[in-house]
Amino acid sequence: MTRKAFVAGVGMIPFNKPGAGPSYDVMGTEAGRKALADAGIGYDRIEQAYVGYVYGDSTCGQKALYPLGMTGIPVVNVNNNCSTGSTALFLARQAIASGAADCVLALGFEQMKPGAIASVFNDRPSPFEEFDRETDHLVGHGEIPLALRYFGGAGLSHMQKYGTKLETFAKIRAKASRHASNNPLALFRTVVSEEDVMKSPLIWPGVMTRLMACPPTCGAAAAVIVSEDFARKNGLRTDVVITAQAMTTDFRSTLDSHDMMRVVGFDMAKEAAHKAYEQAGIGPDDVDVCELHDCFAQNELITYEALGLCPEGGAEKFIEAGDNTYGGKVVTNPSGGLLSKGHPLGATGLAQCYELTHQLRGTAEARQVDGAKIALQHNLGLGGACVVTVYQAN
Repeated sequence: MTRKAFVAGVGMIPFNKPGAGPSYDVMGTEAGRKALADAGIGYDRIEQAYVGYVYGDSTCGQKALYPLGMTGIPVVNVNNNCSTGSTALFLARQAIASGAADCVLALGFEQMKPGAIASVFNDRPSPFEEFDRETDHLVGHGEIPLALRYFGGAGLSHMQKYGTKLETFAKIRAKASRHASNNPLALFRTVVSEEDVMKSPLIWPGVMTRLMACPPTCGAAAAVIVSEDFARKNGLRTDVVITAQAMTTDFRSTLDSHDMMRVVGFDMAKEAAHKAYEQAGIGPDDVDVCELHDCFAQNELITYEALGLCPEGGAEKFIEAGDNTYGGKVVTNPSGGLLSKGHPLGATGLAQCYELTHQLRGTAEARQVDGAKIALQHNLGLGGACVVTVYQAN
């Protein structure tokens, strides 16, 4: 029998530029402490912990958790690229749903360096070899950093296929800044206009400006996931429940379709969303609020379509109608998203969980989406994995 998994507590620290904040272990400890305090329990009640980070040595999870307690519990360290945080959450929920545990901590953190993401281990085969070859074949631009080629290429694919304008991506970035202005935990809270985004330095002429890309960020976030029995016995809150969750990895179409939108995970996202909707017994039209993986404005646009928030080819119309913000069809990234809140890789999925939990509790303050009852989370990692989660107010 699959048991319900409830979000009993969430914690998050303000995101910072590289070098501007504490080390990964201090950030992780603080986020975990905040999640435990929000849940109203001590670390001694945690039965398992799943800890996500991309850049760090093995057992960094233990280093971050030991200040909270050395209780002998299983600590599983998780690395799934940019979907690492939601992979830790996936494992925590699975432990609850299966009956393996009743109270689990999911923690994510990242201590990043300035500049574009780059490979660390250059003395062995890269997991991106096939992706790089396909990207070189489709868009070239080998001198542009890896992530920019991938997601810029995906945006270019959408522009060529549907006539999408560069200004439409600028609208997404401007929307992100307006949302982030109400988020005290976001890295960038300055509001920028569409014109500001268009005038920012070009990093790929005709395809992307600097403000369309998320910044390297340091930070941490955590969630306490519990069973219904544990919550009832211990007087914990049960107002937010994970009603569905799906993880997918790449299909042959990622490379065989010769489409950069597929290379960066369109099909993974589409299938994960389909499975999550089916499990939850809902459709995309039922979603009130969504935190999705906007590492680039280009990826936010194509993800609208992958998640079914609008038809394929309909994202530009969706954006122009204001259906991606307050007063529209579904409020996307009320936190400011990765573009403005920041993207510490291992923490991102749990920061999304933090935001959506507060939205469904009705405690998101100036960011609150009126009447939010159903929330959708999308977290993507190239190489690859995608996790889609449905939360509901209980």
